[in-house]
Order: sequence, then C-alpha cells, then structure tokens
Amino acid sequence: MSDERTRLVLHPVRLRLLQAALGRELTTAALADAVPDVPTASLYRHVAALVDGGVLEVVAERQVRGAVERTLRVVLDAASIGPERAATMSSEQHRDAVTAFLAGVLQAATDYLDTEGAAPAEDGFGYRQIAVWADDDELDHLLEAMRAPLRAAASNPPAPGRRRRVLTTVLVPDAVPAEPGEAHDPAHDPAHDPDASGSDDRSR
Repeated sequence: MSDERTRLVLHPVRLRLLQAALGRELTTAALADAVPDVPTASLYRHVAALVDGGVLEVVAERQVRGAVERTLRVVLDAASIGPERAATMSSEQHRDAVTAFLAGVLQAATDYLDTEGAAPAEDGFGYRQIAVWADDDELDHLLEAMRAPLRAAASNPPAPGRRRRVLTTVLVPDAVPAEPGEAHDPAHDPAHDPDASGSDDRSR
C-alpha cells in the first residue's frame, strides 16, 4: 500500500465507511444509513475518494428516479495495510492508524448497543483479551492456524438466518521483552479470568 493510499484509508471518516461496508455489498444510500452521523455531502465526497483510489469498487449500477444508484464493496487487498507497508510506517503513523481504527470499532459498538432491542448475550457481542507467550515462529504458526477458519467463515455469503458479525483483532507485544526464565503463573493470567480482561457475553 502506497503512502497516498495509506492516507486515504486511515482518514477517520473513510475508515468508518470501510468498516461499515466490510463483508457486504451496500448502496451508497445504505452506507449512509449505516453511518447516520456523517453528513450526506461529506459521505458522498469520501465514497468518491475511496472509489477513485480503488479501495471501494462499484459492483452494480441502476437507475433510480433519474439518478444512478451504485452498489459498492470493499477491495480487501487495497484496504489492508500489509506487513511491507507497516514496516515503513513511523511510530506516529501507527499511533494515528490505531486511534482511527479503534475509534471506528468504538463507534460501531456504540451504534449496536444504542439499537433498540440489542441483546448482547444472544447476539454474540463481546470483548476480551488473552495473553500468549510465543517466539516469532510460534506466533506465525498461531496466526496461520487462526486465518484458515476465519477465511472460510468470511467467504460465507449473506443468507437467511445469517447476520454480519465483525471480529476485530489487535495484536500488541509487551513494550519490554520478558527476560529468559521469567516466571509465568497461568493462574494469574487474565486469559484464565474472563472478567479481568473483558467481556464475552456468550460464555455467561
């Protein structure tokens, strides 16, 4: 991903639009309904920028009351910051990216929780952290093992009874690597105490 495309994607409003469109095809009007706090003129301007930048693609067009209605979807490769691009970003750029990313997640969670009839326990809504001890090879193996079932689930098309559910991942290593032989007591690991590190309502 180029510097220009990185700036395009990491704009807070455009990132929210991409998060709202992820995994589905939406008309511009439906996208506007998904982010009702974004002014219409601003939304259309940002959508145009994402289409021109190749991050959103138009998959269908039709005439509606004399205007052209476009159906859009996210171009995943174009919307993702790969390892090569991430390696060239400064700490400040990463902080800005994480801030925009998590702000979009927070807004999505807020929108869901503010929805009349939201039922977190039944809907699978949850948030939690788990700490793992792994060297680089073990981490690569873990991530690859996670990717396979996630790719399979992400390929599911919309269908009756299915609901879009967004799983967000953020991986943060300790600021200071542990010294060899540092004690690790699993009994005090937050992973063994769901209430200590987040919420997973389906487990209750």
